[in-house]
Amino acid sequence: MMLCTTTQMRSIDRRTIEDCGVSGFELMERAGCRVAETAKQLLGGVAGKSIAVACGKGNNGGDGFVAARYLHLWDASVTCHVLAGRMEVSGDAARHLVRLEEAGLSPDFLPDGPLGLPDRPPSMIIDALLGTGTQGPPRDPYGAAISEINLSSSPVLSVDTPSGLAPGCGYPQSRPSSEWTCVRADHTLAIGLMKVDLATFPGRSWCGGVEVADIGFPDRAVEAEGLYLAMPERDEMAGLIPVHLPDDHKGSRGRVAIVAGSAGMAGAATLASRAALRSGAGMVMLGTPESLVGALTARHTEVMLRGLPETAGGSLSLEAEPDIESLLSWSDVLAIGPGLTRHDETTSLVRRVIANSERPVVIDADGVNAFSGHAGDLSGLGPEVVMTPHAFELSRLTGMAVEEIEADRVAAARQAAGSLRFTLVLKGAASLVASPCGKVSVNPTGNPGMATAGSGDVLTGVIAALLGQGLCAWDAARLGVYLHGLAGDLGAEAVGTHSLVAGDLIDHLPGAFLNAGEGRGSP
Repeated sequence: MMLCTTTQMRSIDRRTIEDCGVSGFELMERAGCRVAETAKQLLGGVAGKSIAVACGKGNNGGDGFVAARYLHLWDASVTCHVLAGRMEVSGDAARHLVRLEEAGLSPDFLPDGPLGLPDRPPSMIIDALLGTGTQGPPRDPYGAAISEINLSSSPVLSVDTPSGLAPGCGYPQSRPSSEWTCVRADHTLAIGLMKVDLATFPGRSWCGGVEVADIGFPDRAVEAEGLYLAMPERDEMAGLIPVHLPDDHKGSRGRVAIVAGSAGMAGAATLASRAALRSGAGMVMLGTPESLVGALTARHTEVMLRGLPETAGGSLSLEAEPDIESLLSWSDVLAIGPGLTRHDETTSLVRRVIANSERPVVIDADGVNAFSGHAGDLSGLGPEVVMTPHAFELSRLTGMAVEEIEADRVAAARQAAGSLRFTLVLKGAASLVASPCGKVSVNPTGNPGMATAGSGDVLTGVIAALLGQGLCAWDAARLGVYLHGLAGDLGAEAVGTHSLVAGDLIDHLPGAFLNAGEGRGSP
């Protein structure tokens, strides 16, 4: 599913009107009709049901006028509440307001508020107050109207976006719902295209269920915009899952070398290795400090272990380089970083190993940290590299402040992938995968329970296994992030988000592969 920014949506809308001959009046008619149809579907019919439509004075309100007209004609009991004076409504919205009145429904005009919802909670509230152009927290009477909607027990359908969703709208954190300055929708109908703010946080926490209303934007109007954002869907991900042929053997299903672990951090190595096997790798060999091998042997009945020279502190030393080169000669892909520590000698080893690798590489955790202050050493590594930082690691790598990264994660990931020239996974809620050519994938799976130690180590193993089975870096990263989040969702269904741990993700990887479509049939 393609996503767009607010600016891109405006350009597509303008191009449709100016170059393709579809009027803004007609687009508004189509949008409002889709809103009414969605309300009808959600309510299981609207005849005799009470529906309150809250409208602003702009185009979002115009969509609301059209929806109110259709619902009224379909025998719903409709009240229309307009936070503006009659003469403040202009353009296409004003023309549709006239059509609404001609259909026999007289809105309440409330330029100073309050919204005045019915005393008895309606069957549904349609939120058409503010669109995607909102900047900052809504001022009264809109702020007060949003609070009134949020305090209602009625289900809310937002038109295009929950009203108030914008930078600085007041992400709730621990604030009571009465203080939120963004509508808490139960369902959002995105008009024309899915907006990136609905797929990423904080918007994703407010929009409820989301669907997209096709209002007939011409393909050429959309294609001319050069959209670079997408959200993977199940069918697409199913098509990427490697198919194992009847004559496959362990050597043909991908040999994954993992360099991970240090004193006190053996768990990271274990999680990455087990995840790689559960993700279809035929063989996994773990290179880890020699002192850990004895303790790890009992945990790794399927993983091959190779003890490597270590420092006095129990992390890998530079003397391990020849052994790791031997691992690389055996393997199809290298995963490096989980639990390695930031010891100076270890970080030097990591940089040398990655610089000399001729295999696809997944760089995670302390593998990323090894390049803090040395980002230039990453140039020229080639396209089959995947780096998986979280915001703090990306900050150390690029010098970009964490606050700047979190303020616009899409821009930060896109910029970093473009400058580093390889695939980058920016981990976190709604993890992003960015390609060197500027494409960004916004992951739809996952839940808050995955914010737990070791979750990233599991992801490293998943992506490495997929690379080893022949996927390119872009596809391995997108599918890996999707399956990782889906395993987390299945784990949360079983144990809840509070009790979810990284090992649960591995246990539910088989279910994630099956759920995503492993059983789609032979090639």
